[in-house]
Amino acid sequence: MIGGATTSKAHTAVKIEPQYHNDTVIYVADASRAVGVASALVSKDNKAAFTAKTKAEYVEVRERSANRTLKKPLVPLQIARKNKLQTDWKSYQPPRPTFIGTRVLENYPLEKLVDAIDWTPFFISWELAGKYPRIFDDAVIGNEARELFDNAQALLKTIVDQKLLRANAVFGLWPAAQINDDDIAVFADEARTQQIAVLHQLRQQQVKPDALPQLCLADYVAPLESGINDYVGAFAVTTGIGVDELVAGFQAKHDDYNAIMVKALADRLAEAFAEHLHLRVRKEFWGYAAAESLDNDALIREQYRGIRPAPGYPACPDHSEKSHAV
Repeated sequence: MIGGATTSKAHTAVKIEPQYHNDTVIYVADASRAVGVASALVSKDNKAAFTAKTKAEYVEVRERSANRTLKKPLVPLQIARKNKLQTDWKSYQPPRPTFIGTRVLENYPLEKLVDAIDWTPFFISWELAGKYPRIFDDAVIGNEARELFDNAQALLKTIVDQKLLRANAVFGLWPAAQINDDDIAVFADEARTQQIAVLHQLRQQQVKPDALPQLCLADYVAPLESGINDYVGAFAVTTGIGVDELVAGFQAKHDDYNAIMVKALADRLAEAFAEHLHLRVRKEFWGYAAAESLDNDALIREQYRGIRPAPGYPACPDHSEKSHAV
């Protein structure tokens, strides 16, 4: 199952599914919908039809994508690389993180995550379309949305007060450098002699107006040949420890509503944890935005701008925090 903000049905159909000839690859728009997909895949009666329908749908998506590509000429990669973002790295010194390597946060206080919850996707997972909190004023679904939200708040308070879920995270900050135009080399320590990973990035190849650059995430990291010490970060979070037990308890009471609610809330808490940790990285662990002061709405928007901008240029619009880069 493929999902999250960093991919799409089209990306899954065009780039991923064709690489798994003997396996089933399914795009899931939201984590709360994964249960239904999983149920279909393990069902002896439904799997074959569900898989066949999905594969046929992906064929159509690939055909549409191919037609669109033919209509939109692309710049050859070598030319796009020559038109990369130009940065005066000599006039900029990247901030050094407060530590190098990884750290683990175990049993993180859930109450610290509640204020960072983005509630709009919560309603989408229940197939109620509308932006929070304006959804409450909707003439058609406003009352239903309010009742759902109140129920969610009551269950969330119980989960937090009784510590029914656990939140863990691991994150790391490492020396890094741009190499081969489009890649990011990651190093074990400040000596930068032991390369531990290469993060391959994609460069935009669509025709740009007004000589705008064909961007790549690697453009935002200082090139190796510049001699400038730059860094990258990554993280993984979970707030799902304990979900299975809670769900099983509700299902034993034939309470499917709260069983689904638990999963939806755990999903929202995980996203909130990602945003909260990203905030701490920006202000504390890396500290490149120590003076930052954003309200919750601004923090939610910031998650889609989750990379430190290169000097003199805005954060890359194609980057999402959910891709685990900071």
